[in-house]
Amino acid sequence: MKRLYILSIFISLFLSISAQSPKYETRAVWLTTIGGLDWPRSYASSSTSIASQQQELCRLLDLYQQAGINTVLLQTRIRGTVIYPSAYEPWDGCLSGVPGRSPGYDALQFAISECHRRGMELHAWVVTIPVGKWNATGCQRLRKKFPKLIKKIGDEGYMNPEDSQTGSYLADMCEEIVRRYDVDGIHLDYIRYPETWNQLKGKRVAADRKRQYITDIVRSISTRVKQIKPWVRMSCSPIGKRDDLSRFSSRGWNAYSAVSQDVEMWMESGLTDMIFPMMYFRDNQFDPFAIDWKERSHGKIVAPGLGIYQLSPKERNWPLSTIRQQMNLLRSYGMGHTYFRGRFLTDNIKGVYDFVAHEFDVQPALVEPMTWLSATAPKKPSGLRVEHLVSDEQGDVTHIAWTDNNPGNTYYNIYSSREWPVDTRKADHLIAVRRQDCALTLSRWEPGRYYAVTCTDRYGNESEPLQQEAPVRATLPVASPITIADKTVQLPDLHSQLDTRFVVIETQQGGIIAVKPYPANGLLNIADIPEGMYILRSLNRKGITHRIGFLSKRSNT
Repeated sequence: MKRLYILSIFISLFLSISAQSPKYETRAVWLTTIGGLDWPRSYASSSTSIASQQQELCRLLDLYQQAGINTVLLQTRIRGTVIYPSAYEPWDGCLSGVPGRSPGYDALQFAISECHRRGMELHAWVVTIPVGKWNATGCQRLRKKFPKLIKKIGDEGYMNPEDSQTGSYLADMCEEIVRRYDVDGIHLDYIRYPETWNQLKGKRVAADRKRQYITDIVRSISTRVKQIKPWVRMSCSPIGKRDDLSRFSSRGWNAYSAVSQDVEMWMESGLTDMIFPMMYFRDNQFDPFAIDWKERSHGKIVAPGLGIYQLSPKERNWPLSTIRQQMNLLRSYGMGHTYFRGRFLTDNIKGVYDFVAHEFDVQPALVEPMTWLSATAPKKPSGLRVEHLVSDEQGDVTHIAWTDNNPGNTYYNIYSSREWPVDTRKADHLIAVRRQDCALTLSRWEPGRYYAVTCTDRYGNESEPLQQEAPVRATLPVASPITIADKTVQLPDLHSQLDTRFVVIETQQGGIIAVKPYPANGLLNIADIPEGMYILRSLNRKGITHRIGFLSKRSNT
């Protein structure tokens, strides 16, 4: 552990640029609804206010997508209250402004649809043990239904983790969500003993027995969910430090000993597929404990929660460099990252959003596959078509379409590069993820660019790529570099060989200077081309290019 920690310090201090962006990486955000902390900022009570509330969410999701986020943890059960029409619990007041009152639409269904439309997973964030103020709507209703289940500590109510009814009830709620909604995950929060539990009078329970009680609740929920939809990702947000380390103390606040979360066992036994530890610390309270989670993950997904709220001057006033170093460390060890909370990210506190969107997560990424549940790749699509279209509204666009060969529960990833075949192993070739439709329209047409499509199942397994049609191979008279001072240059006759329609003039770095109709007489007018060295390429109606030769334009003097 000492050597690993020294390495983490080295990485944090000396990485001046982000580690290479990987193809697979969980990038998540906690979208908090309690009190409208992240969303919504306004209440819904009419068609106009509903539309406004929905538009606000869409704006946040657009920002998340632009920041490379692929997983939204949406607070769905809050404190014995929910944001969807439930048979078990009343509406939370965050949507309508009145506890128990419907906002006039199903916020969970709306959020799922909008996340999926943007290629993002949505996990229903379920707050488990706390049920709110003793006399609040949610807590009162549960007390009436289960008179002995809810315990009062101070002015708050908590479900009793030592009562088997707690696990059964929470499993019922999660089953309701999974059966009715196309969620990608169930995210368990506060799945632990309350810190104040010892204030209750009564017989004290041994530490190992307390851990077993919490594990029994996790097992009840996980078993129920997996029986219905085995691909739904089970996760939790444990306390940020698993336990004391040999060289670093958790300072009395850890998952295993302090609040009875045996998270390593949950991962090893498959009760959880991924974890989001709440690591709102820094320096030697972050680095070695993050590495410890990874070492104990048993191949499951680890995406530690980053305390970006600590950047605020109203909190700890951390410098942005702290978050940068932590994100570089996590990536170097193959971990994802999660932001707490959403508003601190989109409000761009100390430039954190700019760093994420424009430096660290510029390329999209896929959530890691759950190969421990299924490792069978789906069939690849067929019939890939790439077309150059021109419309009055959008101008020149690229339209890509393909045929589905896997009915139901599949998504599509699109890759692109200037080399054929497109290497789908490279993260920087990934341009769109988890597409639901078998088509994609790009806002511009780029001659000489190739495309490939893969299919992904709900476990995250990816098919072999379907490549765009191979370029036509022909023997062409490739010119040596020619220097001209005239306004025209003679091109070879490529109409009959390659069905050539255009000639593309590029810089040697690949930038497109001009696209001109291929001249019938072979004389290309270059009067409007500035002086310099260029590459000439042919382009046919299928978008396939071929290098013709080089051009060096200079003045007469």
